[in-house]
Amino acid sequence: YRYEDQVRNSIQYLRMTPHDSERQQVLSWQLTLPRPVRAQLDPYGNILHVLTMDEPHESIVIGARGQVEIDEAREAEHESQSALPFLRFTRLTEADEALREFAKLQSKNRQDRNGLIDLMHALNAHISYVPGTTVVETSAAEAFAGGKGVCQDHAHAFLACARSLGIPARYVSGYLFTDSEDHLASHAWAEAWLDDAWYSFDVTNCLAKPERHLKLAVGLDYLDACPVRGMRRGGGIEQMHAQVEVAPLLRVQQQ
Repeated sequence: YRYEDQVRNSIQYLRMTPHDSERQQVLSWQLTLPRPVRAQLDPYGNILHVLTMDEPHESIVIGARGQVEIDEAREAEHESQSALPFLRFTRLTEADEALREFAKLQSKNRQDRNGLIDLMHALNAHISYVPGTTVVETSAAEAFAGGKGVCQDHAHAFLACARSLGIPARYVSGYLFTDSEDHLASHAWAEAWLDDAWYSFDVTNCLAKPERHLKLAVGLDYLDACPVRGMRRGGGIEQMHAQVEVAPLLRVQQQ
């Protein structure tokens, strides 16, 4: 992050560290921060680092690198925590009448995986992937009405629809390795609680089975799970520069 003027103080909430699960095992991971920060767990079980800068500064550089082994064959993940909190709507995931009717129609009122797969494909067709047409404050209803958005909007619209059907669903932030660089940045998708397990639904890529998805954090919406979220005093205009590089572990080992 670079700032036009000097920032007097700032605080950044970082959810940039993956944790072990049934589907992924963290082999190594390191955050590079301006100062040492102790890790903690947030209410959703995400690994959280809170970076506080009390002295004046004009930029912040945050880095993360590591290796994660992913079981691409595993479709579902089990957790001991209750899924009921993920039935709650938020401002970004509130389902208006249009979304509720769309969810009923496309899922044929089915509360199973096949119904949600049909819903996923329908949302992908309805909301075209067009970067720059929405902002982080854009709600699911607004993106749905506009018919354009990015992965964040796809995930929010899916959450709104799934919850309107009575299915717990949560927002997931992370990274996705693809052969294309079109979406090479932090990625977002959704998970729904079906048959006592979490199943992934990547609306942007029309994937109902996680492939090379690296999960960082989960939450009710983007605000709970985004990799970096912060507040500051002063600084004027802010510029953010992000660079992401994802490579298969096999290739890394050969270099």
